[in-house]
Amino acid sequence: MIHSTAIIHPKAELDSSVRVGPYAVIDEGVRIGAQCVVGPHTYLTGLTIIGEQNLFFAGSVIGEAPQDLKYRGEPTGLKIGDRNRFREHVTVNRSCNPSEATTVGSDNLFMGNVHIAHDCIVGNHVIMANGSMLGGHVVIGDRAIISGNCLVHQFVRMGTLAMMQGGSAISQDLPHYTVARDTNRLCGLNVIGLRRAGFSDAERLEIKRLYHVLFRSSSPLRDALAEARKTFTSPPAVAMMDFIAASKRGICARGRASEDAVDE
Repeated sequence: MIHSTAIIHPKAELDSSVRVGPYAVIDEGVRIGAQCVVGPHTYLTGLTIIGEQNLFFAGSVIGEAPQDLKYRGEPTGLKIGDRNRFREHVTVNRSCNPSEATTVGSDNLFMGNVHIAHDCIVGNHVIMANGSMLGGHVVIGDRAIISGNCLVHQFVRMGTLAMMQGGSAISQDLPHYTVARDTNRLCGLNVIGLRRAGFSDAERLEIKRLYHVLFRSSSPLRDALAEARKTFTSPPAVAMMDFIAASKRGICARGRASEDAVDE
């Protein structure tokens, strides 16, 4: 199960079912759960805890030191859940602070050349397409979709079932269920994602109406949010409003009406 050219530190902990390909390197602080596959030329390092059934494709670098000038070589960590796929040349950095860890959930797909920076928190069932990048301390909600060559600025939050169109960039928070285009622009709701996730007709209709109140109103967002609190009460709507209320970086803005696909 372990190729003869692989280099594995004697103190690394690997389940007996783990497969390790040629020229892979696994350092001392790494722990790997059952049925994981470590592909050729993969490098696993840091205080990295890996769950079960994860696939690491050729050339991925997982748990390397954070790219942060404040980092001084402290023993820091990375935690990875189950059933993730890290395609070719994906890089995931460990945290800057020993008391915290970069965290990746379960059932995610990270396509080629994706980068996840230090102290990020990535949820479950997330898809990041080729060349997309997360800055440090980014939080990505469950079932988010980040298309190819997208950029997410440090400390930004991206909500549940939110989506970024290819080549877009955000330096402000992207609310639950919404779609981003260009730079910090909203262009509607992820209606297909909501349907596939099992949201009822009534829930989808309420989210659509809430979007109109928040992002098609001429009122400032703060006032529109206060008004919406009086009307919208379903758990998905409340989650969206709470996400917006908790923002520290501001919220992505709506584009021109011709760009808004909320009714699709």
